[in-house]
Amino acid sequence: MKRALLIVDVQNDFCPGGTLAVKDGDKVVPVINGIMDNFDLVISSQDWHPEETVHFRKWPVHCVAGTQGAEFHPGLEADKIDLELLKGTDNKDDGYSAFEATNASLTDFLQENNIQHLYVCGLATDYCVKASAIDAVTQGFHTYVITDAIAAVNVQPGDDEKSLQEMYQKGCILIESAEIQ
Repeated sequence: MKRALLIVDVQNDFCPGGTLAVKDGDKVVPVINGIMDNFDLVISSQDWHPEETVHFRKWPVHCVAGTQGAEFHPGLEADKIDLELLKGTDNKDDGYSAFEATNASLTDFLQENNIQHLYVCGLATDYCVKASAIDAVTQGFHTYVITDAIAAVNVQPGDDEKSLQEMYQKGCILIESAEIQ
């Protein structure tokens, strides 16, 4: 059984100091680096927004294509990534799920590489991680959410717990990094 790690949006703008920072978002980086070698493939997603997009009506300007804010967190071992997905590239409110990438089809890539098990980590639990994990289950992949390798925006207190519950109810398996062999 082949398995892949999906690293969702571990970008500068979502880490402390960024324009849409997730509290302790940078703390997921060493956990993710520590598990990358356990997978057949490592995949990442990045918000890659145009300078002007309706998406910014809901959110502060973040992860504009080609800017420092859109780059991976400098501590992330990005050289181990086999496929980089770009999402949110159009002038619409999209790009929450890695399955919405515009430069490649995540579903096709996983199927072509015989991946049945997808492990999801990154930022943010209550938005892009949740959307990606639920889409993975919907697409028929055995989906695991690595709970100590995610962090939430928590626009409303408790959004993180609600999101974990929703992912679990949709069929995701919640695990910690220490459980990955």
